[in-house]
Order: sequence, then C-alpha cells, then structure tokens
Amino acid sequence: MEVKTFGVIGAGQMGNGIAQVAAASGLSVVMNDIKPEFVERGLATITKNLQRSVDKGKLAAEAKDQILARIRTSTDLKDMAAADFVVEAASENEVIKFKIFENLEEICAPHVILASNTSSIPIGRIASHTKRPEKVIGMHFMNPVPVMKLVEVICGLATSKDTLETTLELTKRMEKTPAQSNDFPGFIANRILLPMINEAVFCLYHGVGTKEDIDTVMKLGMNHPMGPLALADLIGLDTCLAIMETLHKGLGDSKYRPCPLLRQYVEAGYLGRKSGKGFYSYE
Repeated sequence: MEVKTFGVIGAGQMGNGIAQVAAASGLSVVMNDIKPEFVERGLATITKNLQRSVDKGKLAAEAKDQILARIRTSTDLKDMAAADFVVEAASENEVIKFKIFENLEEICAPHVILASNTSSIPIGRIASHTKRPEKVIGMHFMNPVPVMKLVEVICGLATSKDTLETTLELTKRMEKTPAQSNDFPGFIANRILLPMINEAVFCLYHGVGTKEDIDTVMKLGMNHPMGPLALADLIGLDTCLAIMETLHKGLGDSKYRPCPLLRQYVEAGYLGRKSGKGFYSYE
C-alpha cells in the first residue's frame, strides 16, 4: 500500500519528532493534539530543530521550508480521515490509547494502518479496541526521534504480513533502521533498558552512590553515552514508571517492581527535563 498522508497523534517530544522525520521523507503530515498550544509548541520545536540543521550547513533553507510546508496541524481527531497511515504517540497510558484507537476505528478508512508508538503496552491489547486487528502494529521510535536511527516494529498476533511490510518500508523511507520484536510487555528495548534504569534508582534510594557517581560508573565503566538517571530524565520519569508498571503487571515478577523513589518523584511532579526537574535540575 502506498502511503502519501501520514497522521501523528500527539505533538509532544515523540510526536513532533515523528512528524518531522515523516515530513522530511516527503510525506504530507497531519500532526494532531488536544489543544492549539500543544500543536503550536510541537511545530515550534520542529522549526527550531530544522533551523539548527540549516545553521550547521546540514540542510538548505529551502528544504527546511519545504518540510514545514508538508506539516498541517490539527486539534480535531476527525482530520485523521485524510491519512493513509496513523501513528499514535500519546501518553503511555492504556486508557488514553484505547480511547484513541476506538475513535480512529470510526474515523479512518478500512485500509488505513493504525500504529502505536507505545514503548511497553502489548499491541494485541491495543488492537482489541478496533475492528481491524490485522492493520494494527507497533512503531516504537526512540528519543530524540530526528537523531536516533532505531524503530522497534512490533506485530500483534493478528497483524498481517502486508501491514508489517508496509511499516518496514515506511521506516526505511524515513531513513530509520527497523528491528522486529514479538509482542511481549516492554518488547526488546524496554524489557532490557527500564529494569536497568529502575535498578539505578534503587541504588540511589539505598544510598549505594550519588546520582553523579551512579551515572559516571555506567558512562565510563560500561561505555554508555548517558548515565541511567540522566537518561530517565530525558525519557520522562512518568513514562519510566508507566513502563515499569506494565512490566510488573504483564510479567508478574518482583524484579520488575518500580522503585518507591521513582514513584515519589513522579507524584511530586519531578518528571525530568520536561518539567525542569527530575534526578537533575534543568531550570
């Protein structure tokens, strides 16, 4: 199936990044969110990212204008009726995602593929809220989307071969590298990453080391580009908590229990970079 118009639901750090790479690949993009200020902020982030590339000589000013011209903003989910392929990039919350997919089922034409950028929720569970489970798939981009090359592609039990092939082709068109995962909680990336981050939070909670020393050990000792606590701030501590809860619920093992300190930070509104404060301060 040829994809010409690409819908993105959510204009936050993941959604606007997905919209940017989709528009850069030549697709017409509809970027939707629930409030005008959210889509305006998302478009401003895309404009800033592209201008940075222009300033560095990596992108022509004319190309920047062409990319921006391909992006249409929206606050009405019904605008997704124009899309051939939709990616949902809303909060990592089952209730929110299920409702979006129920609405998309009514709005989008029967041939349209519905993808989720979920980082942990099983695709089969999401697909069960539609009448087209064969056209539902996971398309998990990494943050920051314009920079990171990986897209984790997850098929549910009912996902068709055609849906998978279209998604793989689209991923490559966006100059990303697809990696396929089976439909288990956390998939591959967060099944491995989030327990490590959670254990780093436990180390901080138990006083094993300071946040700086914990991150330094992982950067210099394990050659990670970022320490796990700084990475948690980048991901968003609320997202980290949601993923750990999905792993704990789905896999039923105490080793996936979220650290109480992680929960305390989220309840206090310390969500990381997006709130200005997490394990580190960004104010």
